[in-house]
Amino acid sequence: MVEFSKVNIKDFVEDDDDEEEPGEEVESAPPLKVGEEREIGSKGLRKRLVKSGGGWETPQFGDEITIHYVGTLCEDGSIFASTRTKNEPVTFKLGHGNIVGGLDHGIITMRKGEIAYFMLQPELAYGVLGTTGVPSNSIVQFEVELLSWITVVDICKDGGIIKKILETGKQIGPPGDLDEVCVSYKAMLGDGTIVAETPEEGMEFYVEDGHFCPALTKALKTMKRGERVSLVVQPQYAFGQKGHKSNNELPVIPPDSVLSIFVKLLSMKPVIDVTGDLKVKKKVFTEGEGTVTADDGATVTIRYTAMLEDGTVFERKGFGDEQPLQFITDEEQVIAGLDRAVSTMKKHELSLITISPEYGFGNTEVKMEFSLVQPSSTILYEVEMLDFIREKAPWEMSTPERIEAANRKKVEGNQLFKIGKYQRAAKKYEKAVDYVSQDVPYTDGDEKIIKPLMISCWSNGAACCLKLNNFREAIDLCSKIMNEESCNVKALYRRAQAYMGVAELLPAELDIKKALEVDPQNREVKLMQKNLKQLQAEKNKQDEKLYRAMFSSKSADACIAEKRLKISNDDEDTSMLDESTAAMIVETEKYSC
Repeated sequence: MVEFSKVNIKDFVEDDDDEEEPGEEVESAPPLKVGEEREIGSKGLRKRLVKSGGGWETPQFGDEITIHYVGTLCEDGSIFASTRTKNEPVTFKLGHGNIVGGLDHGIITMRKGEIAYFMLQPELAYGVLGTTGVPSNSIVQFEVELLSWITVVDICKDGGIIKKILETGKQIGPPGDLDEVCVSYKAMLGDGTIVAETPEEGMEFYVEDGHFCPALTKALKTMKRGERVSLVVQPQYAFGQKGHKSNNELPVIPPDSVLSIFVKLLSMKPVIDVTGDLKVKKKVFTEGEGTVTADDGATVTIRYTAMLEDGTVFERKGFGDEQPLQFITDEEQVIAGLDRAVSTMKKHELSLITISPEYGFGNTEVKMEFSLVQPSSTILYEVEMLDFIREKAPWEMSTPERIEAANRKKVEGNQLFKIGKYQRAAKKYEKAVDYVSQDVPYTDGDEKIIKPLMISCWSNGAACCLKLNNFREAIDLCSKIMNEESCNVKALYRRAQAYMGVAELLPAELDIKKALEVDPQNREVKLMQKNLKQLQAEKNKQDEKLYRAMFSSKSADACIAEKRLKISNDDEDTSMLDESTAAMIVETEKYSC
């Protein structure tokens, strides 16, 4: 391989941040056609396409590329370097100073199998120094064929785990902390000694539980299903300064060992935190069809087996001659955890749902089909979604259908509110607004119906939030009403109530004053004003007590300092005080001010 000049890549990049990045022009412009030529960047690098490559991916700096090249002088066409002579391509890391900087920036625009000519000005090539076969200040041309490359990733950005992608994966992944993965790997020391190896079928574990060494988990969280990689792992991400003593699982791994690990992510089962608090989790065994899920309000048909944590089956539906279970989601027809999880499932999805007591049977003992479920039991449901019928989505409806659906949801919300189901009622009001708040044009007649409907749902939703002590959400909903009707007394009243709930008394006072300006005789607002004054009086007392304590402390400190100063200024009498007497004075000063 020819000895290339070490032109710094940074010299190729403009200092001005507003200038385009090298290759940006090529990426934003239409792809070159065979025979076309284009300038890359603004330093004088030109590219002419000889043969198109495959796919759309291009290598990046840090990747390990393999190329053929032929370097010639533009002046007379003489060859000064070539890998074609011996038909031996070269492999190196792109952007690490192995080739002239200008050519680096040309190669990152190429696709696999592509052949192109690159013409480089002297400052991008060998400059005034030149090299063997290249006179000073020569314009040169390289014919480059990009044979392949291996993507190289510095996972932790500190050189501790370097990943080379040997085989790209499918567009599934990377796994998250909760997911279960099946992985095959082989780990070796620098001398080739194998220290760990899985069976060919791999090993299953949860990502958050970790396995073998920290590097493995970190690498897996960057991989896709089917991806095969090699890792070079520094000691801090392996077994560190202590190494590993021999046991039944692993042999001796010396301190400060650098490991080479070959890893393949064979499969993964996504685990979804359904409720956001890890108390209902869904592990997907079989992906369902399409992207549409059952969602709230769907009529679902499922087959399931329900189990305790030890595997004891306590209920089964939909097997043999027994009919599957059919119910409407978000209607409290089944336990909350099952309801919430099933509403996230696709048709023909098979999942294992783990439900904590809070979303299951709680602290009660329940007699089921095959077994008792003890209080505070975590339970599991293996569920297959056989079918579901969803409510129409807003974008699938005509305007009259939207209005009708919104009114229906509002009525359902009112019924739930009356029986104290505030959380579910709030969701109904929110759904009602969703039906009519889509970004579509409405006629003036439709607007006259939709606007008061939305305001009513926002107001009722705020009432639910107040019942649930969700004061911030109540403030937001009332503010939406105020944007439409600035003198809506009910919205002012409820927003003031919410402000009082979060101890923001000044904005509460302003809302009450405005409400009384609109409706001076409103008894509820007057009563709230009275309550507000009591809260303000209590707060003033608390503030006064706090300030008195603060200033009292400061006065006491000042008094002590003054007496100490007086003592220090006294002449012979003070200087003759013994240590114990002085200590007594300091101790009693606290009570004499």
